[in-house]
Amino acid sequence: MAGYGNGKGRRFTGLFFAALLLYGFFAVASAHGSEQRVSAIVLRGSVNPASAQYLSRALGEAHADGSVALLVELDTPGGLVSSLRQMVQDVMASKIPVIVYVHPSGAQAASAGALLMLSAHVAAMSPGTEIGAAHPVGMGGGEKESDVMSRKSASDLAAFARSLAEERGRNSRWAEEAVQESRASSAQEALAAGVIDVVATDMQALFGAIEGKRVKTAGGEVTIQTARAIIVKIEPTFQEKALMMLADPNLAYIFFLAGLAGIYFELSNPGSIFPGVAGAISLILGLYAMQMLPVSITGIILLVLAAIFIGLELFVTSGGLFAIAGLIALFAGSLMLFSTQGTGIELSLLVFLPVFLVFASAVAGILWVVARSAARRQISGMEGMIGESATVFRDISPPLAGKVFLHGELWDAVADSHVPSGTQVFVKEVNGLQVSVTIKQD
Repeated sequence: MAGYGNGKGRRFTGLFFAALLLYGFFAVASAHGSEQRVSAIVLRGSVNPASAQYLSRALGEAHADGSVALLVELDTPGGLVSSLRQMVQDVMASKIPVIVYVHPSGAQAASAGALLMLSAHVAAMSPGTEIGAAHPVGMGGGEKESDVMSRKSASDLAAFARSLAEERGRNSRWAEEAVQESRASSAQEALAAGVIDVVATDMQALFGAIEGKRVKTAGGEVTIQTARAIIVKIEPTFQEKALMMLADPNLAYIFFLAGLAGIYFELSNPGSIFPGVAGAISLILGLYAMQMLPVSITGIILLVLAAIFIGLELFVTSGGLFAIAGLIALFAGSLMLFSTQGTGIELSLLVFLPVFLVFASAVAGILWVVARSAARRQISGMEGMIGESATVFRDISPPLAGKVFLHGELWDAVADSHVPSGTQVFVKEVNGLQVSVTIKQD
């Protein structure tokens, strides 16, 4: 009986420890499984195809890994309407809440960024940020309000903004004014106007403020649970980083001018190869970047004219007029290149001024070379031989011609008097293949 009791006790103890281990395992698994995750991305710079691709991929990954929401930290001056529409479609089709947060202080959600905010399930801003000024700017630049295409574009975008605001229960009148009248608001003004949902100083405050908020997604109504969530960042791929970096007005400007300069030098010195190849690649990169930005066709034409005028200075005697015209076209084209009104996208003076000074210095160098060439006497051909030094190779005995060594060659030579071999003479006249020489005076 004692042995039986001891065996039964051992079996009971074993079962107890096994149950304890299983409980611990499931408790840990349950704890990990209940951990809330919020995927997060950062969108800075212009709204362009690369940023639209980044947002779309991030939404897909957030859905796949079970994130309770996608946080988009936003700071943009605006960008392409086509890319904006793609981003808005992805947000509207999302089955998890998309939280767009203008952060940090000093950031903006201008132009296309304002409409992206209107489409978000939760729109939030940091103190000291701004939203609005969504009037569309086309490729031509400087559109007038009376222009038919401009008014059609603005009306279309205004209707788009109103529909987004109505869908999310936000101020549709403000949305229309942001497009039609370039209205902009601070964080507190936007909150008071019913444009955004919350003003929060940081992520923790934001998550606490929206905890328990119910929003309507493409998958149905969802209660936001972010108070204790951990943030999992989704980084852009190398391709996305490169393309977003290219969509910078300053980089686009540098690539475009470098491309024009490279092609110009290749045409001036055929066979150099490297300037032409590098110039072609730079020009393509510059044009690709510009098609993602609101550029002015007038600005681009002026930059091309600047390159043509500066190039003509090498081949046409204009007294520097072509060069001056080229610099004026370069200056005006640079200032007009980007349609800054309503977009906030502009060329930095820290980029423009150094580039302009480099081009101005290069033009000054071209003018100096041309002026020096014009002022210098002819040093090639027959005329260039007059005054050159030569050495008598075979005696010159009038009326018989002798031979002189000139420019590495033997020439027939005549003189007014006998000149023995080895004498240094200089050329005073060229007659066909014969030169007339005289003795050099010490």
